[in-house]
Amino acid sequence: MKLAVVGAGSTYTPELVAGLAGLEIDRLALHDVDPSRLDVVGGLAGRMLDRADFRGELALLDRLDESVEGADFVLVQIRVGGQAARLRDETAPLPCGCIGQETTGAGGFAKAMRTVPVVLGIAERVRELAGPDAWIVDFTNPVGIVTRALLDAGHRAVGLCNVAITFQRRFAALLDVEPARVVVDQVGLNHLTWVRAVRLDGRDVLPDLLAERADELADEVQLPARLLEELGAVPSYYLRYFYEHDAVLAEQLEGVPRAETVAEIERGLLELYRDPTLDEKPALLEQRGGAFYSEAAAGLVRSLAYDIPDVHEVDLRNEGVLGGLAADDVVEVPARVESGRIVPLDQPPLAPELLGLVQHVAAYERLTAEAGVTRDPVTAKKALLTHPLIAQYELSEELLGRLAVEAVAA
Repeated sequence: MKLAVVGAGSTYTPELVAGLAGLEIDRLALHDVDPSRLDVVGGLAGRMLDRADFRGELALLDRLDESVEGADFVLVQIRVGGQAARLRDETAPLPCGCIGQETTGAGGFAKAMRTVPVVLGIAERVRELAGPDAWIVDFTNPVGIVTRALLDAGHRAVGLCNVAITFQRRFAALLDVEPARVVVDQVGLNHLTWVRAVRLDGRDVLPDLLAERADELADEVQLPARLLEELGAVPSYYLRYFYEHDAVLAEQLEGVPRAETVAEIERGLLELYRDPTLDEKPALLEQRGGAFYSEAAAGLVRSLAYDIPDVHEVDLRNEGVLGGLAADDVVEVPARVESGRIVPLDQPPLAPELLGLVQHVAAYERLTAEAGVTRDPVTAKKALLTHPLIAQYELSEELLGRLAVEAVAA
């Protein structure tokens, strides 16, 4: 098996490598457009793989074609524009009274517009050079929009996020059981999901958890416990941007942008990675985010490559799984992965209070994916107008200018 990681200069990469080390990979290609950064991150990756007795070939490459040639899996984890662009995404919307966040709302729109063309370019090289059945696994945010763009272009792609596996680990800890016994039924769109069931050995224990541990679960997602109890579900942390918009906006106007914090963490991580004696991921990496990403990615690749049936939370076409959404919308749901196939598990209808929000954001994602390809300013403004955190025409026009989206001008 040949596996390529595009964007391997990310400080996430040691987290990913920790999971991939256990797979039978003949060639692991780590690619990044920044050779100096790849040298630092790749150096630690190599030491980690040596410690894990990895028997395959490790290649550190700054040429995309050489990286993806003959690959069976291509994991994409890029950040177009780096942390400087993220800082703009998080701060430019604030003077308009809009939340600044890198995947949700106006900031997520700006990131999608930068990212979609780049990822599609990568995917075209994968189509030309990789194996005929190669999978593109997208971890690049905003995952739902990027995955939609890939699927719209006819690529064999699936989106992956770490929110569900993080919930699984948390629920397992609360239940004091092994995570493998817990299946989290989390549904919706990427970064717009709710856990509607927590199955322990097949039995739904979410009602018990909400009755007995609601305060702890509420603290995890920074939302009121009574909201979880009334919904009968656990929203992802990203629902806080919708359910407590004004409070979050006030915090952002007064606080330090997350991008600045992450940039500082990254500087510290890269300094640690330069230590030639370091051969394991440092504790500081836990503050970077992306917890359990390596386990989610390795588990998905393992199921697809070795025909080991398992349930994974992924982003894929709806195809009737969630009623009220179009067949070609990209949803995030648990799916059975086996024999090279990904089949979503059947889902009951979304409650009205969930469905309404999902429909709004799904429409926004459709328009944003289209605008990311066409660069049409009218479609871009329609996308912003459709998002429930924006939803005003003059505001949409102002944001389009403030976000400095390249190649889209009114």
